[in-house]
Amino acid sequence: MQLRKDATGHSPLALVSIILPVHNAEQWLDECLASVLQQDFEGTMELSVFNDASKDKSRIIIEKWKGKLEDSGISVVIGGHDSPSPKGVGYSKNQAIAQSTGSYLCFLDSDDVMMPQRVRLQHEAAVQHPTSIIGCQVKREPPDSTERYTRWINQLTSDQLLTQVFTSHGPTVIMPTWFCSRAWFSHVGPFDEGGQGVPEDLLFFYEHLRKGGGVFRVDHSLLLYRYHLYAATHSVLEMTIWTHRVHFLEEQVLPHWKSFTIWNAGKQGRRLYRSLTAASRRKVVSFCDVDENKIKKGFYCHEDSQDLTGGEFEDNLKSLRLQEGRDFVHFS
Repeated sequence: MQLRKDATGHSPLALVSIILPVHNAEQWLDECLASVLQQDFEGTMELSVFNDASKDKSRIIIEKWKGKLEDSGISVVIGGHDSPSPKGVGYSKNQAIAQSTGSYLCFLDSDDVMMPQRVRLQHEAAVQHPTSIIGCQVKREPPDSTERYTRWINQLTSDQLLTQVFTSHGPTVIMPTWFCSRAWFSHVGPFDEGGQGVPEDLLFFYEHLRKGGGVFRVDHSLLLYRYHLYAATHSVLEMTIWTHRVHFLEEQVLPHWKSFTIWNAGKQGRRLYRSLTAASRRKVVSFCDVDENKIKKGFYCHEDSQDLTGGEFEDNLKSLRLQEGRDFVHFS
């Protein structure tokens, strides 16, 4: 593999840059970096690593692999800092992108492992979908962890990749599988650099959709997606995700509806109602459910609202079944 030169004949330019933020990843780095070496992509590649104040042996492992990768024709760019505290995943990704040269960006987490065909297949898809984020199916490690979530990642239909962005807890193609053109990333980005507790991937994903970006998934398992207690995703509070979800729903969908029904008469439905602005709450005409216990129990919509009796709720439900063209929001 020969690296092509830029117009001046100096700095090597890669077709694909693998973007790898690292923080205290010594436990997984060898396997992660070996998977970079094993890619069957025939175009030019580089690995852009940003070491975010690691205190373990991550830096030594990265330097060890630099020679192996470069001997195989994969250029390696290493950045980082030794501050007392890490600056966060968003900052690290932005820095790794800034120091890279590739026309396409392939995102990789330091605790994950790529299948050999990942770069090749996602690059082919990205060429066909230049304004899309390209994802892929995954294998979970350990295999029995987050089974429902893993099925959701792998089995969403092409339509659901867009429709479920309003109800999912994160992007419909998960961040460690992202692949996109540099030009499109620059149009949308950069990542939020708020640090720990900020869902930088979700915020970028929403901005991507606001700017008309698409979502495409390569239906092959191209990544071993590791689950462990030290993953950065665990630092993001559920309430933070919820707030962003509701805001995006109110921004992108509800302005187009004169009225709507919330499908869920339980805690989540009431929680959604309370989370809406006053203007959006006024558009809610009823709650809908199929659980007899919820229907008979009755419910309230807001602290200062009158409770509906079970009979009143059943009347609402019957009337809904007779109406066509009703807009629904289903939160779970």
